[in-house]
Amino acid sequence: MTERHGDGPDGRKPEFKPYHHPAAGWGAAKSVTKFLVQEKELVAGPQAILRMNHENGGFDCPGCAWPDDTKGLHLDICENGIKHVAWEMTRKRVGPELFAEHTVSELRKWSDTELEAHGRLTEPMRYDAGIDRYVPISWQEAFDLVGSTLRGLDSPDQAAFYTSGRLGNEATFLYQLWVREYGTNNLPDCSNMCHEASGRALQAAIGTGKGTVDIHDWEEADALFILGVNAASNAPRMLTALAEAYRRGAQIVHVNPLVEAGATRTIIPHDFARMATFRATPTSTLNLQPRIGGDMALLRGMAKALLEMAETDPEALDTEFLAAYTSGFEEYRAVCQEIPWAELERQSGLTESQIRAAAGVYRSAERTIISWCLGVTQHEHGVDTVREIVNLLLLRGNLGRPGAGPSPVRGHSNVQGNRTCGIDHRPSADFLDRLAEVCGITPPRHHGLDTVNTIEAMHRGDVKVFVGMGGNFVLAAPDTPYTAAGLAKCELTVQVSTKLNRSHLEHGKQALILPCLGRTERDLQAAGPQATSVEDAMSMVHLSVGKRTPASPYLLSEPAIIAGMARATLPDSATPWEDYVGDYDRIRDTMSRALDGFEDFNERVRQPLGFRLHQAARERVFHTPSGRAEFSTADVPDVVPAPGTLALGTMRSHDQWNTTIYSDNDRYRGIKNLRTLIFLNAADMRDRGLSEFDPVDITSTAKDGTTRSLKGYLAVPYDIPPGCAAGYMPEMNVLCAIGDYSIQSDQPLMKHLKVTVERSR
Repeated sequence: MTERHGDGPDGRKPEFKPYHHPAAGWGAAKSVTKFLVQEKELVAGPQAILRMNHENGGFDCPGCAWPDDTKGLHLDICENGIKHVAWEMTRKRVGPELFAEHTVSELRKWSDTELEAHGRLTEPMRYDAGIDRYVPISWQEAFDLVGSTLRGLDSPDQAAFYTSGRLGNEATFLYQLWVREYGTNNLPDCSNMCHEASGRALQAAIGTGKGTVDIHDWEEADALFILGVNAASNAPRMLTALAEAYRRGAQIVHVNPLVEAGATRTIIPHDFARMATFRATPTSTLNLQPRIGGDMALLRGMAKALLEMAETDPEALDTEFLAAYTSGFEEYRAVCQEIPWAELERQSGLTESQIRAAAGVYRSAERTIISWCLGVTQHEHGVDTVREIVNLLLLRGNLGRPGAGPSPVRGHSNVQGNRTCGIDHRPSADFLDRLAEVCGITPPRHHGLDTVNTIEAMHRGDVKVFVGMGGNFVLAAPDTPYTAAGLAKCELTVQVSTKLNRSHLEHGKQALILPCLGRTERDLQAAGPQATSVEDAMSMVHLSVGKRTPASPYLLSEPAIIAGMARATLPDSATPWEDYVGDYDRIRDTMSRALDGFEDFNERVRQPLGFRLHQAARERVFHTPSGRAEFSTADVPDVVPAPGTLALGTMRSHDQWNTTIYSDNDRYRGIKNLRTLIFLNAADMRDRGLSEFDPVDITSTAKDGTTRSLKGYLAVPYDIPPGCAAGYMPEMNVLCAIGDYSIQSDQPLMKHLKVTVERSR
């Protein structure tokens, strides 16, 4: 059993007051101003903001992957993006002096907010076990340590190479090239924990691992269904699309156990007239609150209702599309007819009339987009649910035409580009064949390890070296103490980072911290200033150019760090690592020959707004075994909690981006000075004799019967369905056992933990 305690932050009194204001608007403006003052960036911050998400020499927001505006918007920004940029641009520094003053054991006692608040890392550091401190090391010595350790392993498969979604496309391509030339496909990434289910489901259903829509489709849709997404915090620029959709008369249905602020109304900050007059625009026409895990039952119910409509309404289904482009429709019709409405109500937590109302919205719309995020994927049945989304779209031919299709909401800014450019522990034979031909290497053919299996392999001693390219692995992964213990067993851990975080303190016997340039900073190489490219959530590829003076003269770019490690690992490699770093155009030239869709990369990426990667499914060409879009007929899962238990989903607060926590506040949920909490339905609180802010113990039970606990968390009554609960990651990741992952996607079950809650003794 693991225990974590929920002590209040610095003795400040927690507050809870439900938020009834519009999302964004003046609340966001006030929050941003306060943050810029805190980071001492009132001059440089606004200057950088004016260059963010613009193609004319601007830089891409290091936050979410929502597409950039295509209509010349001067302020294509959001509150969280501004905070993320100001966080990166901070004047605070973490140099050798901090590590000389504090042992790693002392730093472990700091909160995660305190660690990152100390500022930007300035030079490479090596862990000295004799004094329990990080000490300076030269770049070449650091590269040599990585290279000699990797060369000394019995097998390349004894190393794992992780990446977060911040890494640009050029660095991503070099990273996977190094790893595969070295000899392994152990390339775990953050997708293994967020959208792996989406990729596998879409690949099986329509022959591509991505959504098919672009931002113009969002502008043409008659109906938008938004599932498992807290738009105001996770993809704030989506609010613009939602407000515009409402004003043109589109129907907007949000599906989420919590009615989030972004699903109510908004004032878009760059809409100056509405800001000045405090005029909000609704962002929904219908809100549905299924139980946690109940999305699939809702979708199956909508399909059942639509099929019933078709008995008297010949236009309810697109029969021509079904006949010409799909496979398995009759089998799907049968499973929809067989399941009783009572079971759909029980599993979804919604009434038949609510499900039929959603189906009515879908039937009435000529063009429909269904969008989703981790509220759908981080479940045992995540793949089945995403396939059910596709099933529903197929019924009315909402695929391969304007204003319609599946649209997963990617989180980190280039997580989709990472996968496109080769970060995949299960690469296809075609990808490896082309890589071998173009780059002159012999890549391994066996599948590598994903995130969960990497952690397990560390514990077995099968993985001895861990390289983390960005992110905060120990806090992003499940079963936090178990993950930390796995890292401690490694011979060497390497973290490429911009700021100090928990993953630097939970390390191997030897450890390196390698500081890199941020996306806002100037990247000057032998051929002059360099630009990198990213791919947004809708397959647009465009350039990002940093202009700010780097935080330290000792920082290297991510491509330079990767190339340095690669040359030290593979001293006789024929790959032109140094030439690649000197001019990123050379990387792009190689990518144009090695990656499908990147032909003439250097020319096309310099076009206004970049270019969109070709997708056959968008043209109704399906690379599936049948050559058609495939219906699936999975059973609706049983997601009703057992008596006395609750289904708990982890989530981010508003003042947080991934594992980076800016404060202990969550404005849109009305929380101040508190993160160690659990949101509960009022009836569930009464059943347990709980009042607001009563301390409780939360215990999860894993598939293998083991338990994990958090003690002294505070109960907060919230509008959430009975039998459901919610709380913040990364603190609650401790409740997710390493073995609690989906057998469909291998994703940790972060959104569906089985817990009990009782008053603290």
